Amino acid sequence: MRGFFLLVLLTPVIAVAFDGPMRVKNQFPLSLYLLSPRYDPPQLEDSLTLNLTYSSIYMVRQSNDYAVGLDLESAEFSIGLRKIIPDSTELSVEVPLIVFTSGVMDDAINRYHETFGFGNYGRRNRPPNTFLFSFKENGKTLIEGKDGYIGLGDIRLGIKKTVLTSDPLISVMLELELPTGSSPVAGIGSGGIDAGGSLMISKDITNRLRAYAAAGIVFPGNYRGRETIKLRSYLHAGSALQYELSKRLMLIGQLTVQGSAYPHTQIPQIDRTAALLAIGVRYKLDKNTVELAFIEDPNTSGAPDFSLNLLYKRVGKSTPD
Repeated sequence: MRGFFLLVLLTPVIAVAFDGPMRVKNQFPLSLYLLSPRYDPPQLEDSLTLNLTYSSIYMVRQSNDYAVGLDLESAEFSIGLRKIIPDSTELSVEVPLIVFTSGVMDDAINRYHETFGFGNYGRRNRPPNTFLFSFKENGKTLIEGKDGYIGLGDIRLGIKKTVLTSDPLISVMLELELPTGSSPVAGIGSGGIDAGGSLMISKDITNRLRAYAAAGIVFPGNYRGRETIKLRSYLHAGSALQYELSKRLMLIGQLTVQGSAYPHTQIPQIDRTAALLAIGVRYKLDKNTVELAFIEDPNTSGAPDFSLNLLYKRVGKSTPD
């Protein structure tokens, strides 16, 4: 990190437009479809986005009333469309497809933890590459995932409006997540309508360094698994730094935090605030952008052990230019 900021100070100044935060979101299965924040840039744009995220998740914990068992890998592919109408409002839609699997990465993850002296969260207590996804209350199974299950997730709708077009650039966004998931009982969709709003700000620090911040609130509908789970509203916030290594290549660091929507389970890893730390690179060529990000969970609560995110975006036009 010290080396990164030293590079910022020593590099000659050039001007490159800010392209916004990385479009990563929390892939933790219990909160994946509770309108988990996926932050937009403050500027409006016509765009097509293709996004693929692969995650490894492990959490086996229980309290007096609740038990959570998660040992799986997941892949989510989503298509996003954004359209400016007429010149001051952006409408958006995101359609996700997800698959849960037992995966193939347990041995590699165990070696990675051993090499760097990281804890393995009890992974070695289970056979490698075996599937587990269950959430129980007082012995009743509320959610139970299926190995190899592929399904449509909850579709996300948004409307964004710019409220300040100078520097800083400020926008507000309202979102709905519709209960289109193919199987809430299996963790694909929540069965409820989720609503939320967020405020987004971007600010130039130097000609090479841009900063981004966002904060919002989500009002999730009840989770309709085998039994109804009454969920709570939660707050979230995010920040990002984008540094232009060249006119086309950018380095991004990003931190996102979000509260828990679940009842107090007395399982700290569920009740505590979840955090995602992402480091990524973005390559831009004319109207096309390719982005690769690595995401870690620094406080081991309510988030995957790690995720890899690959994004392609094609932009038609943006406001302000």
